[in-house]
Amino acid sequence: MLPVMAMTIELARFTVDDDAVTQLVAERSAMVQALRERFPGCLAAYLTREDDGSWLDVVLWRSRAEAEEAARLVNSVPACAAWFRHIAKSSGLRHVEVVAAWPAAGLPEGAAT
Repeated sequence: MLPVMAMTIELARFTVDDDAVTQLVAERSAMVQALRERFPGCLAAYLTREDDGSWLDVVLWRSRAEAEEAARLVNSVPACAAWFRHIAKSSGLRHVEVVAAWPAAGLPEGAAT
């Protein structure tokens, strides 16, 4: 029996200076497209803003190995490296294993960009 790969969620918390927010959001689609082209294990990505103004990037990966590989190599993707320049301060990156899930059908348009 082959081992089952557990989906993994990547959580990256960071801050962005106010004058960089517009560009961060404007360049997001191109960055995610480049990320998905280079790393096909990327299943979904959600950029969120917390109540305190900090940001949390939530990325769903097919497996932990694919998430960890992407974390090691992401700066080699020019669109990703360019997008990261908007980050003022990183508060770290972590990976968590999905142990149970309920995937919603019919997400609103633009929900997984």
